[in-house]
Amino acid sequence: MPEGDSVWKAARRMRGHVVGRTVRRSDFRVPQHATSDLSGREVLTFDSYGKHLLARFSGGLTLHTHLEMDGAWEVAGPGKALPPRFEDEIRLVLATEGPTAYALRMPVLELLPTADEPAVVGHLGPDLLGLAWDEAEAVRRLLGGPERPLVEALLDQRNLAGIGNLWRAVETCYLRGHSPWTPVQQVDLTATVQLVRRMMRHSLEHPGQVTTGDTRRGRTHWVYGRAGRPCRRCATPVDYRDSVPGGAYARETWWCPHCQPGPAPSLAERPTRPGLRRGVNEESFGSRTRRLSGGAGLARG
Repeated sequence: MPEGDSVWKAARRMRGHVVGRTVRRSDFRVPQHATSDLSGREVLTFDSYGKHLLARFSGGLTLHTHLEMDGAWEVAGPGKALPPRFEDEIRLVLATEGPTAYALRMPVLELLPTADEPAVVGHLGPDLLGLAWDEAEAVRRLLGGPERPLVEALLDQRNLAGIGNLWRAVETCYLRGHSPWTPVQQVDLTATVQLVRRMMRHSLEHPGQVTTGDTRRGRTHWVYGRAGRPCRRCATPVDYRDSVPGGAYARETWWCPHCQPGPAPSLAERPTRPGLRRGVNEESFGSRTRRLSGGAGLARG
């Protein structure tokens, strides 16, 4: 799932393509909005909040989308269209006097009055990349569950919006020297959220998602995707826990037992997939990240 920085970049690209333009034709291909029409409305803003996208139109209407795992926004230049192979994936067409925007495979796509936006994002914590970022509020929310494991609390969008598991939560725990299962009450949360935000903001102006400072292929992350491989600092094999069904915030987790002392699941609590246990091909994750982040000429998230 794209994280907050990838979604923020998608919103920025979409702003460059459609904001300030008038919709000449819209075509919703989802049952709940099959008869909706945005023709004649101007695209006023295209913003992100955490992992959500909000496109606002004249007349007080907002289009709320969430990419989840497979959604994407694509743009075709004036007088052009997407290749026919995308036809079955299109959920919305927004044709302007210039480019045409397409929502592909979009799992969440809904129209609502702009005044009702709190109904879809009001439950979220402060947006790590938003202009109204509130560090104190994020820390307060994290402390609302003092015994909660750090990695789980960071992933809960009700505490702070935008962070995900791709590398933010896992890599943050490593860089702060905490076991992912350290209770939040034992953590300097102010320093932790400052680190997360600094990394995410750095990513906005740089390609990929790099925590090591080394952009070479296969060297961008400290522990993410490195199960069984030597820790880059101490050479201890990186440990791994597969996601466990039933937990709302159960995600694959990597950590160095030496550099991140503290609580950890027992071996019996670590279901594994053989390929990952031997060590994930980090480059494959990097390739997926780049695809989700989009390429030249396309607005993707």
